[in-house]
Amino acid sequence: MAKPAPRTLQVLRKQPVTRNMLRVTLGGEGMQAFPDAQAGAYIKLIFPATTTQPQRMRTYTVRTQRSGEIDVDFVRHADGGPASSWAEQCSPGDTILIGGPGPRKPLLQDADGFVVVGDMTALPAISVNLESLPVSACGVAVLEVIDPADIQPLNAPTGIALNWLVNPEPGSNPAALVERLRQIDWPAGRVNVWAACEFASMRALRQFLREERQIARSDLYISSYWKHGASEDQHKQEKRGDAEQDTRYSA
Repeated sequence: MAKPAPRTLQVLRKQPVTRNMLRVTLGGEGMQAFPDAQAGAYIKLIFPATTTQPQRMRTYTVRTQRSGEIDVDFVRHADGGPASSWAEQCSPGDTILIGGPGPRKPLLQDADGFVVVGDMTALPAISVNLESLPVSACGVAVLEVIDPADIQPLNAPTGIALNWLVNPEPGSNPAALVERLRQIDWPAGRVNVWAACEFASMRALRQFLREERQIARSDLYISSYWKHGASEDQHKQEKRGDAEQDTRYSA
């Protein structure tokens, strides 16, 4: 299936979600051909080439979709890249070129229990996934944020225990999520795990989940959304190389 052509969306409004997360609502005529029910799908924010920079794309999650508009949440960075800097500076009426949407990565609804793990870059996708679970779902979510003020209410089933981990320096401790997972009560039965975070943290998590928890590949979605000290393009190269090594190791 051919990829949908990029479309221009307009900034409708923006507001802080927490201290270090900013929500931008996009809409306009470009939403007329945007498919329905895309919360949790990824989109590409496309920044045009300049005299000093080539065209750049950054990947983000559709946090919420309503009639004619979508919300996109951005983690605020002191040394922000093109996307977070754009989000800080944009105003209602500004436009942005958007690619996608791409496929969602939902939790498996037929598992006995659920474990969801991620940092702030994954919170939009995690929030959508938790909202999609049946009310009877049980399990645990381990969520890393920059500041206690970044803890936000999530619409999760009451059987999902929310564990917040504060790390003021994201990417500085790749073992932090694994260490917290070792402290939780693991759900009984067949467990579906969904995890997304920084690259080194992802690799530590993957080893823990496969080797210590013996999670089957069919019950595990794990991805790195960024790499500490690297641009998105550099991260993509690292991610591609890691995937090739992982495939060879598991063959």
